[in-house]
Amino acid sequence: MVVLGIDPGSVNTGYAFVDACGSKLQVLEYGALHAPKNKSFEDRLLHIVSSLEELMDKYKPEMLGMESAFVAVNAHSALVLGHVRGAILVACKKRGMSFSEFPPSTVKQAVTGKGNASKEQVANMIYARLGIAPEKVLLDATDALAIAWTSVNPNPLSELLHSKRGAKKRRATVNEWKSLIEKMGGKCP
Repeated sequence: MVVLGIDPGSVNTGYAFVDACGSKLQVLEYGALHAPKNKSFEDRLLHIVSSLEELMDKYKPEMLGMESAFVAVNAHSALVLGHVRGAILVACKKRGMSFSEFPPSTVKQAVTGKGNASKEQVANMIYARLGIAPEKVLLDATDALAIAWTSVNPNPLSELLHSKRGAKKRRATVNEWKSLIEKMGGKCP
């Protein structure tokens, strides 16, 4: 299954296409789509989505993992990011892709083991986890790789404790806790 990881931005949008076979990933392509700042927002958005659609036509992903929106101090920035996310979601939905979103702290936790890791720590760890040589790329690109990796290898504790989007929050059952402990290599009585 081909997974697309996206770190959305109105100027630089990180992307990563990975082929997942179980929990093993093969990196197909990753990078950042750059929309010139001197263009209007509408033209930047069109450039990002058009470029991404060309890549989606090439790799035919089945799943989209994207960094979730966060509340910013600047309301305008949050609205702009919302437009970018929305346009990307529509392009992916038109292709029938499933969708998962992850808060930045969840991605950092899943990749590095620390929810407050720096972008550089995430980049170094994702290169190590995927067994690829570090490159001089924008951190948006390595963030997209980390999001794609998290889409396939979510932190089991986060998966259990965080309810799915739109689902009611509930307490984990004893069997769910036992399953989690076994997945993490422990044994249950």
